[in-house]
Amino acid sequence: MVSAAEQMAANTSWSALGKATELRKRILFTIGLLIICRLGTYIPVPGIDGAALREFMEGAGQGIGGMLSMFTGGALGRMGIFALGIMPYISASIIVQLMTAMVPALEQLKKEGEQGRKKINQYTRYGTVLLATLQAYGLAVSLEAGDLASDPGLFFRIEAVITLVGGTMFMMWLGEQITARGIGNGISLIIFVGIIAEVPAALAQFFASGRSGAISPAVIVGVIVMVIAVIAFVVFMERALRKIHIQYPRRQVGMKVYDGGSSHLPIKVNPAGVIPAIFASSLLLLPTTISTFSGADSGPVMSTILAYFGPGQPLYLLFFVAMIVFFAYFYTHNVAFKTDDVADNLKNQNGFVPGIRPGAKTAEYLEYVVNRVLVLGAGYLALVCMLPEVLRNQFAVPFYFGGTSVLIVVSVTMDTIQQVQSHLLAHQYEGLIEKSQLRGKGKRRARKGGAARR
Repeated sequence: MVSAAEQMAANTSWSALGKATELRKRILFTIGLLIICRLGTYIPVPGIDGAALREFMEGAGQGIGGMLSMFTGGALGRMGIFALGIMPYISASIIVQLMTAMVPALEQLKKEGEQGRKKINQYTRYGTVLLATLQAYGLAVSLEAGDLASDPGLFFRIEAVITLVGGTMFMMWLGEQITARGIGNGISLIIFVGIIAEVPAALAQFFASGRSGAISPAVIVGVIVMVIAVIAFVVFMERALRKIHIQYPRRQVGMKVYDGGSSHLPIKVNPAGVIPAIFASSLLLLPTTISTFSGADSGPVMSTILAYFGPGQPLYLLFFVAMIVFFAYFYTHNVAFKTDDVADNLKNQNGFVPGIRPGAKTAEYLEYVVNRVLVLGAGYLALVCMLPEVLRNQFAVPFYFGGTSVLIVVSVTMDTIQQVQSHLLAHQYEGLIEKSQLRGKGKRRARKGGAARR
């Protein structure tokens, strides 16, 4: 039997978007802030030699440079004020969440509700400033080592650090504003827009390589078919669910006895979404960024690191897969699907899994199911995210056609559309409530009028 809510969701029309004033304002607000994010990628950091930077990025644009540009929306290639992107914020979030799971004081703070969450967010911001400062200083030194600074020295480093850290903090604030007052997850949308904005240039480069003979027509057709297949695979896996049957007992309210109902608890095959891929990639960006701009002057330590952990190297691939699997489990159990909380909610609502005791036993059962489901989810994420490395190393395909970028674009698009549909559904509910209230007032007036005539 289809519920009224499901029936209404199925009948939700996009034509209702024009009537949903609040939703329209949220969409326009989100678009406006994303435009600001794109404009910031074109404002250069003071003291950069523009001609030398363009010449350098033409050589580094393929391979490593393409991976860096994906997460910064091209800002790093142009050395804009948003060159660090929101990677320091993501890295700080990883560290704070890891510490929350390991430090009892932070774990207790997390359980304090909204007030504790605000405090943890404040710690994340402090961590973002610290990491952004370290990364900005490393990038400034690397720019000097690569002869890309027009006037190298202490003053250049100070102004570069201030500009880059300020740009990162401003992007972090924009992402938080989009999440709170707009549509979708602000941080994911900023990365999404950066990828989409750079796709036309990557397509032009890809087809130019085909015209010049660097890439064969068979490879071009194969890549196009593969991208379509990956998109279909990602959509299928993101919508895949493992449903757990939930039973509710009979209950008595006054003199009436209501029959017990049943429902399903949906567990996504990939509850963490695109977060593990972003987290794992962010951990690999810093050494790559420094080595890209410092060139031959990267030093023996960095050269050794890149020799073993550079893009395409076996240890790099192994580390990337391990980080994806780790964050898939970690983020799911600590953020996306906390089994203890779900079990407590079911117990408070008098719901139970048939054959399983409510409370701790239910939490153990849910953890068992989630761990088994995540084997598929983590494997799917690792498989999709490994595609860029194979394509880039074997066929010299631009990085934007890789699985990570497709995963981010498809996941963020699905999540944003789902939120838009939720707002439209809420708007329909509000309209029905208003109509029912108006009808009720009309009936009451009619009764009063009839009584007065009598």
